[in-house]
Amino acid sequence: MLNSIRRSHHWGYILLLMVLTLGTAFTFLTVTACAKQEEQAKKPFVESVTGQTSEGSKGSIDLSTGIIRVAKQAIPAVVHIEVTERQEVMNPLLPFESDPFFRRFFDIPKMPRKFKRELKGLGTGMIIDTQGHILTNHHVAGGATKIEVLLSDGNRYPAKLVGTDSKTDLAVIQISAKEPLPTVTFGDSDKVEVGEWVVAIGHPRGLDQTVTQGIISAKHRQGITDPSSYQDFLQTDAAINPGNSGGPLLNLRGEVIGVNAAIASESGGFEGIGFTIPSNMALHVAKQLITHGKVERGWLGISIQDLTPDLAKSVHVETTKGALVADVVKGGPAEKGGLKKNDVVVAYRGKEIPDSGTFRNEVANTPIGSETKVTVLRNGKKVELTIKLGNLEESTKILATYVKGRLGAEVRAISPQEAEKYGLDAGQGVMINQLEAKGPLRKAGFEVGDMILEINNQPIKGVEAFIQLVSALKPDQRITLLALDHRSGNMGNVQVVVR
Repeated sequence: MLNSIRRSHHWGYILLLMVLTLGTAFTFLTVTACAKQEEQAKKPFVESVTGQTSEGSKGSIDLSTGIIRVAKQAIPAVVHIEVTERQEVMNPLLPFESDPFFRRFFDIPKMPRKFKRELKGLGTGMIIDTQGHILTNHHVAGGATKIEVLLSDGNRYPAKLVGTDSKTDLAVIQISAKEPLPTVTFGDSDKVEVGEWVVAIGHPRGLDQTVTQGIISAKHRQGITDPSSYQDFLQTDAAINPGNSGGPLLNLRGEVIGVNAAIASESGGFEGIGFTIPSNMALHVAKQLITHGKVERGWLGISIQDLTPDLAKSVHVETTKGALVADVVKGGPAEKGGLKKNDVVVAYRGKEIPDSGTFRNEVANTPIGSETKVTVLRNGKKVELTIKLGNLEESTKILATYVKGRLGAEVRAISPQEAEKYGLDAGQGVMINQLEAKGPLRKAGFEVGDMILEINNQPIKGVEAFIQLVSALKPDQRITLLALDHRSGNMGNVQVVVR
């Protein structure tokens, strides 16, 4: 499903590359990959060109030659992805169906709240190994019911979804090809420099094998998309448009340094601000999807936030760098390891922590069960801790108790029969099973049997997802819940303050 999504930000509106609706057709934004032999990847693609009339023209031809060589090496591993997806849409007659006046005088029958329609979409991907694994975006292939891949040589193959990870907007699909497949080579995205020349290859608006160039405009961009996701974007001005999603951004050595995923735009088209998922993060996720079919992440059991000058002063530290521990989950790994509320994490596994987003990403990428060194400032003094990381997926029981304390409620899954009754998808939302008399949800007017479908515009897909979203909230944070009243069947937004 491709619906236009714009999010306000200090530099404009953020438009996910998955976004574009044209009648009943939609297009994924993607960019493609490069095929590289190992020895070629180590060799710079920019070579000196002799016999030029001036230094300026010589430099231009050097750059042009480099881009040409990157494109020639990359295009064989660029794939065009075509998907079929069933999109859920609101019933346009619902406002009339729920109005007593229209039901009485026009005899409008009871209708489902939503219905599904089939849409076609396209995107880009990159072949990452000779077994036919292809890396792309979650928003390209994650919800597809049918996937087909068109190679640069014209051959077409059906593909299967190996695994997908919405938290990083990455997915891996696979084809079975008789002929040997070209593959991409990954570079080290940690070594990318601002100002470095880069090349993007993809299928914008269905125009196959389109090559664009630009530079790295910035690094470590966060808060671009879903706040509960893992973000550490590279920013680029290489043109990225609908159809480019899922392909690589390459350096002039022909190495993939990122997977293009989003643009900032007020028009829906490219306006010079694109975002790409760093290759180190993408490769880490891809390996887990291929091996396990899912991503396993480390877990500490804390809520964190960035430091402001006022917060730094209140916890007696002289820096705004680091991650402030806003809360510690009772019984979680952090509490067992000695981490306390108001500690400021300044280093993790020997790496400096500049902000809470970086810390969150580092913890998620740490192997589960690792004995991890954490350096904190506590009342202005440095304290060294060793904490054994837990498994985010196995944290549900501990977090369920924590969530009850935050919202004053217990929830359960919505049964298939209940979902059908209220016009919901299977697995959508949670139902309130128990309420504290003076808890936040009771104060906001909730009753047992009411359903919660979204938190701050983030869809809830089951109890575990609900727990994860609530556990990421800060104490005293005001949130917006999309609720469904079990008596009337009406939906509405409700403001709640977390404890």
